[in-house]
Amino acid sequence: MTYCLAIKVNKGLVFASDSRTNAGVDYIATYSKMTRFVWPGERVCVLLTSGSLATSQAVVNAIYRDLENADAEINLLKSKHLHEVACYIGKLSQKEQLMHAKAMEKSGSSAESSFILGGQIKGQEPEIFMIYPQGNYISASHDTPYLQIGENKYGKPILDRIVQGNTTLEDAARCALVSLDSTIRSNISVGPPVELAIYQNNQIDEPFHQTLTLNSPMYKSLQKQWTQGLKRAFNRLPRFEWEKKDQ
Repeated sequence: MTYCLAIKVNKGLVFASDSRTNAGVDYIATYSKMTRFVWPGERVCVLLTSGSLATSQAVVNAIYRDLENADAEINLLKSKHLHEVACYIGKLSQKEQLMHAKAMEKSGSSAESSFILGGQIKGQEPEIFMIYPQGNYISASHDTPYLQIGENKYGKPILDRIVQGNTTLEDAARCALVSLDSTIRSNISVGPPVELAIYQNNQIDEPFHQTLTLNSPMYKSLQKQWTQGLKRAFNRLPRFEWEKKDQ
């Protein structure tokens, strides 16, 4: 399992992902879940992956293959709109899953993968899409300006309480890190390093990108201050009537 999210605010996009691909008592592996495709001045695409690592790797490899093939019917560069890219990735995912469906079924495992695609094509609005294992997709809404894949329940409350369209890019990025940290604390299948990408609208260039470990000063400070802040807020909660009498 893994956890990835993307946030769309008025000023741009934020992407965050963990790097754990397998977890057990005596085995933990890591693999980047974030791939960035950038053609400065033309288009930027960021892809986050969750689910079967074999399927997601095959999809990313197929994307690179089609980019190198001048005769490819469609690829990231030939698509006129970002939703066409989402449809294209959904078809690649479906193709890979169908190729291995019988073998995976016999072994009792799943070939399903989910993706988040975000970015901007010059002259168009930046967008984020969640692509389901079935190949269809949805985009973020005004009321819910974020998308999640993987182990999403532990990191959702902070997003619901904080993220709005007018949230700054920096606050959205901090919120994404807190959301990931909350998930890492509660689920062993999600783990560091954490990758963060921040894209400012209409820059059409390489997004700011950073990889954070548990020992990174920024990450350690964020963890500490968030925990202390939660404790302070908890201690200020209203008292029961019988507690007030004892004061």
